[in-house]
Amino acid sequence: MTGKADVRLAPFDELLSRFIRERDVPGAALAVSKEGRLVYSRGFGYADVEARTPVEPDALFRIASISKPITAVAVLQLVEQGRLRLDDRVTALLAVDPWLLPGSHVDPRLADVTVLHLLQHTCGWDRDASLVDPMFHSVEIAGLLKVPPPAEPMHIMRYVFGRPLDFDPGARYAYSNFGYCLLGRIIEQVTGEPYETCIRQAVLGPLGITGMRLGKTLLSKSAEREVKYYTADGATGPAVVGEAIGKPVPSPYGGWYLEAMDAHGGWLASAPDLVRFASAFDDPAHSPLLKPETIATMFARPAGLAGNEPDGRPRDSYYGCGWFVRPVGKGGAANHWHTGSLDGTSTLLVRRHDGLNWAVLFNTRSGPRDEVPGRAIDPLLHTAADAVREWPRE
Repeated sequence: MTGKADVRLAPFDELLSRFIRERDVPGAALAVSKEGRLVYSRGFGYADVEARTPVEPDALFRIASISKPITAVAVLQLVEQGRLRLDDRVTALLAVDPWLLPGSHVDPRLADVTVLHLLQHTCGWDRDASLVDPMFHSVEIAGLLKVPPPAEPMHIMRYVFGRPLDFDPGARYAYSNFGYCLLGRIIEQVTGEPYETCIRQAVLGPLGITGMRLGKTLLSKSAEREVKYYTADGATGPAVVGEAIGKPVPSPYGGWYLEAMDAHGGWLASAPDLVRFASAFDDPAHSPLLKPETIATMFARPAGLAGNEPDGRPRDSYYGCGWFVRPVGKGGAANHWHTGSLDGTSTLLVRRHDGLNWAVLFNTRSGPRDEVPGRAIDPLLHTAADAVREWPRE
């Protein structure tokens, strides 16, 4: 273990040490905040197994889909500033020339997709129904559009805008990486700045976060302090980028194109960075990022089937704007969270209703019985937090 030990927080030490040992996880980092203060930050196992380099508390990991709440905050800031509206139509914001098969036409429902639909994953694209997530098919899309691989976001947008939607926008929830790719492009269109620049200035800057950055696909382009990513069986896939396109490469280092996933899954962060971000909403009246009414919108229940059962009863949990939400008891209390998952990466960020926040990051997503570490550890972290009898006060 690396980082400062505190006997009062031993339940976290014991859990992470046992968890990575029993599941043969190479490395992990855990950070915990209470009432806005970082009270725990430690590393476990190896950032690089071959070099026997330990995970430091501030090590950078690919956080995958935890990128989504970061993107959502930037969008909601633009709404606060009057530069964007939640009911703005996506096709009015982005100029995209759809790629169409001969004899096909643009789905008229595309004109109904709004910014709010993208934020809440109710935009009409369902990767399970269409059997494809376009963000992971860079070479195929580049081939169809006759451009050099890998496909960039604009190529993916042209391809998807030429395909029919899977359901009416707003009708139901279906998780969509592509929807958050569009939000990244909307941020760029409205601000006139690159997506990463915008996030650094508007979201990370006010929090004093300087270490976060967008990740790169290839191992040779790893960032300083970034961990190495592993699969349990050494899984490979055909390279979509680099000099070995089409040839087998380790899945985390070329099996998909991370640079195109910026707004939905491309960020690198440390565990302390993420709990600092999560803590920004602990006291809505004094949030450095959003106004109280905007924070309420971010966590609000979506209308219709996205937030309610077919008989009208509220769902036990739902997706707000960039966060999963589970109401707890009465009075508006709720737990908020997001997971992240890519070959070589499994992550979890939790905002608990009692003022505790935590982030746990792993440099693999492999586990026994196809168990994803970031999800398997979720209930165990709640148990460990409940076992703490005295929390540090300074």
